[in-house]
Amino acid sequence: MTAPQSDVILDRMMALHPKIIDLTLDRVWRLLAALDNPQDRLPPVIHLAGTNGKGSTQAMIRAGLEAADKRVHAYTSPHLARFHERIRLAGELISEPDLTAVLDECYAANGGETITYFEITTCAAILAMSRTQADFTLLEVGLGGRLDATNVLDKPALTVITPVSIDHEQFLGDTLSKIAAEKAGILKRGVPCIVGPQSEEAMEVIDAKAERLGAPLIAQGQQWHVFQERGRLVFQDETGLLDLPLPNLPGAHQIDNAGAALAVLRYLNMGERSYEAAVTKAQWPARMQKLETGPLIDAAPQAELWLDGGHNAAAGQALGTHLSTLPSRPTHLICGMLNTKDISGYLTPLARRADSLTAISIPGEANTLPADETAKAARDAGMQASTAETALEAARRIVAETPHARILICGSLYLAGHILREHG
Repeated sequence: MTAPQSDVILDRMMALHPKIIDLTLDRVWRLLAALDNPQDRLPPVIHLAGTNGKGSTQAMIRAGLEAADKRVHAYTSPHLARFHERIRLAGELISEPDLTAVLDECYAANGGETITYFEITTCAAILAMSRTQADFTLLEVGLGGRLDATNVLDKPALTVITPVSIDHEQFLGDTLSKIAAEKAGILKRGVPCIVGPQSEEAMEVIDAKAERLGAPLIAQGQQWHVFQERGRLVFQDETGLLDLPLPNLPGAHQIDNAGAALAVLRYLNMGERSYEAAVTKAQWPARMQKLETGPLIDAAPQAELWLDGGHNAAAGQALGTHLSTLPSRPTHLICGMLNTKDISGYLTPLARRADSLTAISIPGEANTLPADETAKAARDAGMQASTAETALEAARRIVAETPHARILICGSLYLAGHILREHG
């Protein structure tokens, strides 16, 4: 099968910089200037940063805005199965012809200069969104905030900071304060910021930056509250109380993400239909996604198969908490992780919830943690662990002994993307 033309251009873009990540805005500003500054022509922007939850929060905001008949652009990363998932234009995934054209234009405008893959593709997304009419633009930070390629707006309509925790220390700093400072880099003078639940250490940093910029904070636990009560989601702010269904995205942590989304929609005064849609109609794959079809289901027809792309200690904690709420069933993990992640921090909360872990290397990923190292980390965390060549082999081995098992494939968005491409 011939690769789409956009894939050919994307491969070419990978060669424009020797590093995948090299945080600075200089190259982005240069290319945007060559493209006649499309960031200045975007529909009103809601800019989201955070360690965990920003993707789910963005999905809920989009669902709410679209229920209010708003046309919404959305930019997110990384993609799972196809690059096109990163760019939504007025609600629809960018088409192959449009993606190819905008990538070509950015490649030509860059003139062969050094620029990272994420930087040039972010410029392409901004260019595409600047040329399509919409009411709002949802722009999700890729890494950090202060020096992220999305941080090019002088005056977004609103910023959002979801929970900040330890991740990407080699790029953002080795303390929560340093990481929070990077996330708070999206704050802009006079622009309100919706803030999800934070540790005291992170909140102090965000507060201090907001005060210096005169950026009003609308923070959980202060200006708004969200909680679960009698099987319902209750949101309360200075305007009043909302009594809504629980989020359709599974996991107790989605209560907080829903709260942040509702705080955005309340600030924008989107109305009751919008609020309910945010918690009932959001779609966000590979976040405790139940697999329904494909070779894995065929191989394990009596099993319950789930897919989750969380990959840091906070994600492991959230996943462990969610597993504890599910009906009792033998639970087995199939796990593959990147070698840049805190595998011990991720696995420790899961050790009490799983009967075993089968480690695999992430196919086609140069930075995968080898399966034997993942298995060793699982044993160190107190888990029974083995290795397999593929997820399919692991699933077959699990159901040979436990046909009705709950199988959770987890540890990396890159692994989740592989599963959705090969087994979705």
